[in-house]
Amino acid sequence: MSSCQDPPVATTARWSVGGLLLEALATRDFDRLADCFEPAATMRALLPRGAVEYHGVAEIVDAFRCWYGDAEGFEVVDATVGDVGSRLHAAWRLRVHPTPRGDDRWHVIEQQVYVHAEDRIEALDLLCSGFQPEAHG
Repeated sequence: MSSCQDPPVATTARWSVGGLLLEALATRDFDRLADCFEPAATMRALLPRGAVEYHGVAEIVDAFRCWYGDAEGFEVVDATVGDVGSRLHAAWRLRVHPTPRGDDRWHVIEQQVYVHAEDRIEALDLLCSGFQPEAHG
């Protein structure tokens, strides 16, 4: 027989910041996105063009703004948040139109992140699919 116990505070805090991150991304509210990060946060990103590092909340938020800020069409297809051991995991799949590259087709993009956070994100590792033309049919 299992017992129900409240999750540890650290897990609750990580899940909270994970939810706030997803909500800020879904609404493209870059000010709220910035509030999810410690001022000296870091992000390591594996993008289609290669590995990139961002240092500080301004650089991190600017990366997300560059990827999604100018899109006329923007939809969250799927999003999830949970734990993998001591790290927070979040993932999202988006439909974006047009892409920042000026392509007039809808694109799908998926990103997976692993986060070190207490109340706010201190370090984020991101894996990105890149902007993939949406398959029709």
